[in-house]
Amino acid sequence: MTMPEHACFRPLNPITIVDLRPDLSFVIPAFNEEENLRNTLLDVADEAVRLNKTYEIIVVDDGSSDRTYEQAIALSRDLPVVAVRLSRNFGKEQAMSAGLSRTRGNAVVILDADLQEPISTLGQMIERFEQGYDVVYAVRAHRDDESALKRVLTGGFYKLLCLGSECDIPPDARDYRIMDRKVVDALLALPERNKFMKGLFSWVGFKSCAVPIELRPRQAGTTKFGLRRLFRLALTGLTSFSTWPLRIWTVIGFFIAVLSMLFSFWIVLKTLVWGVDVPGFATITAAICFLGGLQLLSIGVIGEYLSRVFSEVKQRPGYIVSEELSSAGRG
Repeated sequence: MTMPEHACFRPLNPITIVDLRPDLSFVIPAFNEEENLRNTLLDVADEAVRLNKTYEIIVVDDGSSDRTYEQAIALSRDLPVVAVRLSRNFGKEQAMSAGLSRTRGNAVVILDADLQEPISTLGQMIERFEQGYDVVYAVRAHRDDESALKRVLTGGFYKLLCLGSECDIPPDARDYRIMDRKVVDALLALPERNKFMKGLFSWVGFKSCAVPIELRPRQAGTTKFGLRRLFRLALTGLTSFSTWPLRIWTVIGFFIAVLSMLFSFWIVLKTLVWGVDVPGFATITAAICFLGGLQLLSIGVIGEYLSRVFSEVKQRPGYIVSEELSSAGRG
């Protein structure tokens, strides 16, 4: 039977199309968190159900050497989990980026796998989010659990970071936050590969609000952010969001040049008035070593920035995914 010429298939009325996007997408970067992951995902699922929100959970295994990825796969049978395994350890910043790129929710929550930030505070954060804030982020209520040295170094780092920066980066902000879809899209549009996420969260702007939280002790395992990792992250933050380490050498060079000219005038005047005395070898040696050290230090700062430029120019991907599995229950 032939169809009449005027007959055609009409597209569905837009009103009848169902939006399958979940209310919340949870991004959980994990590195050797086998002992914590199961409890974390179950707690997240329970809280989402309690808040009456549809959800999905994206677990990014950042090159773990334990069974973190297998744990995520096992839980995907009962929960809407997307398990992503990176080919090696690329760092938490890249793991977060990998997770954000796979989210579909109207809002996105970033959460650490150790669940030191209590998931029970999510309801309070969603409350503020629904009041019209695009980003609601957690801040530490205090740092009493840290050593005095770490508190001083952390405070000093954030003060240096904000010098000459285009945006203010809250010193006590955590990665734990809820963001509107448009904020996530803005973050994903940034092309840089050396990421300092706390800085990027502030740089994209949008209406933001802080919620103080009390951190809990880890349930199992140890922190993966040792002194070396923290130093590398701090260096990335400084070179990504502040240019004062470069500009300060112009100031230092100017003052040394002025002091050198004044000292030269003093030498001439002293020679004319009191005559020539025996030159001091120690003074000359100290001056040469001092100026040589300053020059090498300034070259090192320039080299650090140049290495970041070199890394960006190569355009290598920030991370490589080796395996990925989506839950059958993920809509």
